Amino acid sequence: MLVRTARTEGRGPGDGVAPRPGDFSDLYIRNFSFWPHLTDGQRSLLNGHSHVVSFAKGRLLFGGSDDCVGVVLVKTGRLRAYTLSEDGREVTLYSVFPGEVEVLTATCVLKDITYHVFVEAAEDTTVLLTDSAAFRAVADSNIYARCAAYERAARRLSEMLHALQEVLFVSADKRLARFLLGESRQLGTDKLKLTQAQIASYMGSAREVVSRLLRDLSAAGLVRAGRGTVTLLDREALEKMAR
Repeated sequence: MLVRTARTEGRGPGDGVAPRPGDFSDLYIRNFSFWPHLTDGQRSLLNGHSHVVSFAKGRLLFGGSDDCVGVVLVKTGRLRAYTLSEDGREVTLYSVFPGEVEVLTATCVLKDITYHVFVEAAEDTTVLLTDSAAFRAVADSNIYARCAAYERAARRLSEMLHALQEVLFVSADKRLARFLLGESRQLGTDKLKLTQAQIASYMGSAREVVSRLLRDLSAAGLVRAGRGTVTLLDREALEKMAR
């Protein structure tokens, strides 16, 4: 993911841990499809301008400033990209999980495509940051790197469009079923550690709506809602609801 980040003044404890330089060739080989097509000089440029940074849960990486940081590879944790409605309601557009390298297109790296979203650490998260200037220099001189950046940008644009279509045209109960099933598949567990407020922000809904829907699902025996948790009990019924 390529992000423009919020400024780092006034960080609290655990926010934006000091960058650690190093040799990240192994991470690049495993996660950057264009790495085999780079010259030694291009590889050295990316390696020399990359560092590991940790962000505490809730830390805003991108909040609308024009500052550029660069390409983000999630090592541990999760990032959440979202937009805001006119009334200030958060609408989650997508999440970025460990091992994912995405380009959230910004003019600081890809001149021809731009879209603005907020990006936060959905949980304590560690990422590998590659400076935007270094990545842009490589992308401008290497067609494989540039194509990879545009492919990832196009994929995210498609996901954002799908997320907005869900909010606009799909009923809240169906969206909740889809969300719970998707989270369960992604995390590999039927017990999800999520508050009602978090679910509401991921769904682009109101907490009161989520609370009512969870009560209905619990009464029907499809889920068990606890304090900060939701456990899936009847996946088959949820699958039918999600269709």
